[in-house]
Amino acid sequence: MRTVFLLLLLILILLTAELSAQRTYTLSGYVREASSGEELISATVAAPEARRGTYTNEYGYYALELPEGKHTVVYSYSGYETREVALTLSADQRYDAELAVYELDVVEISGEREDQNVSSTEMSTGRISVQAIRRQPALLGEFDVLRSIQMLPGVQAVGEGITGYYVRGGGSDQNLILLDEATVYNASHLLGFFSVFNPDALKDEVKLYKGGIPARYGGRLSSTLDLRMKEGNNQQFHLKGGIGLISSRLSVEGPLKKEKGSFSINGRRTYADAFLGLSSDPAISNNQLYFYDFNAKLNYRLGENDRLFLSGYFGQDKFRLQNRFANDWGNQTATLRWNHLFSDKLFFNLTAIYSNFDYGFDWDRGGGDQFRYDSQIRDLSLKMDFTHFVSPKVRLRYGAIVTLHDFVPGRFVPADSQSYYTAVALPNQYSLELGGYISNEHAITDQLSLSYGLRVSAFANVGPYTRYILDADGVTTIDSTVYQTGEVFSPYWGLEPRVSARFLIDEKNAVKASYQRTRQYLHLASNSAASFPWDIWVPSSEQLPPEIADQVAVGYFRNFADNVVEASVEVYYKQMENQFDFRDGAVLVLNDRIEEDFLFGEGAAYGVEFLVKKTRGATSGQIGYTLSRAMRQIDAINAGAIYPANSDRRHDISALISQRLGKRWTVATTFTYYSGAPITLPVGKYLFEGEYVEYFTERNGYRMPDYHRLDLSVSLDGKQREGRRWQSSWNLSVYNAYGRKNAFAFDFRPDPDNPSLTQAVKVYLFRWVPSVTYNFEF
Repeated sequence: MRTVFLLLLLILILLTAELSAQRTYTLSGYVREASSGEELISATVAAPEARRGTYTNEYGYYALELPEGKHTVVYSYSGYETREVALTLSADQRYDAELAVYELDVVEISGEREDQNVSSTEMSTGRISVQAIRRQPALLGEFDVLRSIQMLPGVQAVGEGITGYYVRGGGSDQNLILLDEATVYNASHLLGFFSVFNPDALKDEVKLYKGGIPARYGGRLSSTLDLRMKEGNNQQFHLKGGIGLISSRLSVEGPLKKEKGSFSINGRRTYADAFLGLSSDPAISNNQLYFYDFNAKLNYRLGENDRLFLSGYFGQDKFRLQNRFANDWGNQTATLRWNHLFSDKLFFNLTAIYSNFDYGFDWDRGGGDQFRYDSQIRDLSLKMDFTHFVSPKVRLRYGAIVTLHDFVPGRFVPADSQSYYTAVALPNQYSLELGGYISNEHAITDQLSLSYGLRVSAFANVGPYTRYILDADGVTTIDSTVYQTGEVFSPYWGLEPRVSARFLIDEKNAVKASYQRTRQYLHLASNSAASFPWDIWVPSSEQLPPEIADQVAVGYFRNFADNVVEASVEVYYKQMENQFDFRDGAVLVLNDRIEEDFLFGEGAAYGVEFLVKKTRGATSGQIGYTLSRAMRQIDAINAGAIYPANSDRRHDISALISQRLGKRWTVATTFTYYSGAPITLPVGKYLFEGEYVEYFTERNGYRMPDYHRLDLSVSLDGKQREGRRWQSSWNLSVYNAYGRKNAFAFDFRPDPDNPSLTQAVKVYLFRWVPSVTYNFEF
């Protein structure tokens, strides 16, 4: 013990001597885009002579500790001109850098640091710039964020035209989608064909974590998609928009007070219903079909150390078939955020968050056949985050979040007293979800860097509620327990360690590895592979344990041609506990004992992902390939045998190429191929009370046909004139250019020649789908 004490004392003395021998000061500030004043995320700040560097956080802030004296500080960000600044440090200093966009004929497909692929500890992470999304082929003229991330290795589309996605063998409900830190529970319009995210409203890039998820994120097993709204131009007013075949969008931004605050307002709406109303036929004119999105964000600097943000999203889908059937659903989110600098090295963020998703439909056939059904999930959250720039080699993050979930599982209300239906209202359910985390980004040596952290999560239901107790087989209700208002029951908690490591072989080559544990306390009750508006979120309970996943990944990363070309290969394995499916014939709507229909088991997913990406230049793009499997094992399904999960696709190929032709023309193409998805098909039928009933045996025992599709687009930018602020462009896209009849589903119909036989008829949605969009900026 004496030897250990003397050794520690010696180390402390040496460290103190080193620190006192070289006085250091902190250089801190923000990195912003010069033309708009918006902060740049993950911009690089480096002092080459001192061999020290850092990068900006999610709000564009940086802090870099440097020795006393003169330094050349280099500020850089992909797609922007590098800026070198000569500074002399004799005290802590504040410096805000502004970077100008490259005035070159290039297309950026990511907004990351130029050597991010190799230098960062991040792996299993996909980044796509909003600029690149606008250059891709679009379905019906709608540039779509979620359809773009489906081009990443390890990310697979749920089905034809649908924006829902699987990540590394997980379910479509296992993806956390955040818009300005607010959870978006259903991110689709028109039953999944378009996402709710208007690219004009988003900050420079979108970021998807497939693995190595930082400890500050939690609540879902498979992935986190982090999207941030634009803050607005604090220098001058700016107008932009687009007019397409089915929708138009308009955005306006500008300063609240120059260089102090700004706003950004964005709207989008489809207008098919406007054309329906022009018909003289009431059977057509009385129908309604449209969706809209509205994004707004305000921010204001209260002083050098304080800043306020307020943002919101409001979106809704409306469908009405004459006056007999009406369907509506939508998301609403609100985020109030306060940034504060306690010191140059300690950045604080306090956030209040509101999220709501509601779904409903009206039925009116007359004569008493009228009712209204709706369901809802609503969240209120309070979140605090600290970023502590301890030293050039240590960046500490810690924080906590508490969320109150309010579930409205279903209400069935007769339209009036003449209706012959009886009102049914399942009781609201309430639950608390808490999370705390601490993480560190630690550059141990120039070659070895670690990012490690621990998240602690907890969950509990809160009364009033009545819980039904099942028998040993989990089938029959034998008792019930009544919980009073405010009473806590069915608590869960767990540790979620996260670690990522990077070993830099040289400036062009790196090996990375990661491990993560994630826990999910909310379950989506759905009978379909995709997530649809009428699906119901259900909290964990004594009968419904939280889902748990452990994932490990190892990868090799290589950059070529001065970081213009990036390549990587990653191998992953994911083990999942408490994976669920449903009993045959399960009824999920207005079921007050829905726990009885859940079946739990285990899951596993593994694969290898290849990616080659060219990020800059007249020619840019990426090619990805994934070889993977995703399996489930549930005792009550397929006699306990292992079977393929809905997300099981053996092969997945995606390619995106964009070519700039001169100063005005850009052509782009995307190609997608994946193996057929598992499907459950009837193997026969039998006659019951005069009706033929289909007979099913093996769950997911068959496969859909393989899927492949080619999309094309051409963009033409308007002529640029000196001193002219008006800019415009045209985009012409063709979805499914060679007209492949990709199967969306199978419809089983009686053979018209022999009703005792059944025909399987392939249902497809799209063949050639052309679209044209006019875009403008001012």
